[in-house]
Amino acid sequence: MTDPTAPLYATADIHGHRKEFGRALVEAGLVSPNGHWCGGHARLWLLGDYVDRGPDGIGVIEDIWALAAEAAAVGGEVRCLLGNHEVQLLAAHHFGTTPVVGLNEPGGFHSGWARFGGCDEDLRRLTDEHLTWMSALPAVAVVDGILLVHSDSVRYLEHGSDVEAVNASVQNALQTRDAKVWLELSYQMSDRGAFRGDDSAKVEAAVSAMLDRLGGTEIVHGHSTLTKHFGVAPEEIKGPLRYAGGRVSAIDGGVYEGGRIIVTRLR
Repeated sequence: MTDPTAPLYATADIHGHRKEFGRALVEAGLVSPNGHWCGGHARLWLLGDYVDRGPDGIGVIEDIWALAAEAAAVGGEVRCLLGNHEVQLLAAHHFGTTPVVGLNEPGGFHSGWARFGGCDEDLRRLTDEHLTWMSALPAVAVVDGILLVHSDSVRYLEHGSDVEAVNASVQNALQTRDAKVWLELSYQMSDRGAFRGDDSAKVEAAVSAMLDRLGGTEIVHGHSTLTKHFGVAPEEIKGPLRYAGGRVSAIDGGVYEGGRIIVTRLR
């Protein structure tokens, strides 16, 4: 069993940047310079988007597997959430170039996946083990009073009113071969921006809806890069950006946009 009082860390949106991921973990003191877990009982949560946009998404997944095993062996923990790019990669695998009603892509899910940074090598190297692992990832989690999600979106609530219901609904969607269901899931997971904007009442309502229904006192998410979506210069990215009255933190450092992978201690 893991230690619930152990330090809690989170990172997000590695996007195939395997070397950068390793360096960030070394800097955080969780991994040794030779690539092995040295974080002891520490808990590390990864908030999705392991693939696409970078050179080696499959390598990133396999590094996560190795670290999870090493951490578990000494009482630590490495856990992962589903990101929109895992959904898009799975859709490209399952449906290929078959046209999809409602999707304005002549090459179906494969075309959409490729347009948003899909890497042919990631798709080519997929095995049944990779597919099974991605298809079993939870969408949301509450850890130490923190609601962990990939996307800064309220559309998770379309799947249910608590963590268990949301994860069960997303799991059901990932198991079906109904293209309409996959298209809707792709849109839901790709949604963003619910917790920021000029309408403070709307922002407050969105944050409160997520916390009231799913639990926790604050939200931590990836997906929306600090570089593009929050306007932080790459050289200025040092750690998470807290906003929405301090109740939300964005941790996607925009590694594929010249930023960095952020590994932050939450507790």
